Amino acid sequence: MATSDRTSNPVLRYLESRKNLAGSAAGLAGLVLTFTGLAGAYWPVVIAGLYGAGALIAPPDLPPVPPFPDPEEELDALRENFATLRTYLAEVDLPPAAAGRLTELDGVVEALLDPRWVADVLKQDPESVHTLSRAVRQDIPEAVDAFVRTRWWNRVAPGAEPPERHLERQLNALHQKMTTIAGELRDAESRRQQAHTIFTEDDL
Repeated sequence: MATSDRTSNPVLRYLESRKNLAGSAAGLAGLVLTFTGLAGAYWPVVIAGLYGAGALIAPPDLPPVPPFPDPEEELDALRENFATLRTYLAEVDLPPAAAGRLTELDGVVEALLDPRWVADVLKQDPESVHTLSRAVRQDIPEAVDAFVRTRWWNRVAPGAEPPERHLERQLNALHQKMTTIAGELRDAESRRQQAHTIFTEDDL
């Protein structure tokens, strides 16, 4: 609590700042000049001027960078979310076509979240991690939840377009996104292999 009070008080923050420390050091030099008689009758102006000059040239204090999780921690959390999503999906009754597409999608996501060497490749691509994270945490559960709710209303008031069609389209689009990520990671590994081939052949 005491540390928080210091950081929230502008006066205390300035007293601990680099500018004040540099200005104080320069002001001490002014005192030395005063005691040696070099400052003369204008010693207050000399001390104040040296303090101001020291404070002016000192670099500003920078706020600390917030500690965001590293990619490996993000993937670990995403795997836990994926396990939770699977538990939810296991309780939902889906039509055969949508269930089949969801199974295929589940397999691709599982492969992308493999904690072994696949993770080493994936975490080098923050955009793919973001897309995968959105699919697990938002797109898939929202697609299924919207289907379940719409299906209930369709049963109460039939006549609208079957909700499973939208679900299948959404799962198809998500499956395409996941397979695109897998393809891009495959291409990245292929390029790395080709670059190593060129490197080793150049050494011959």
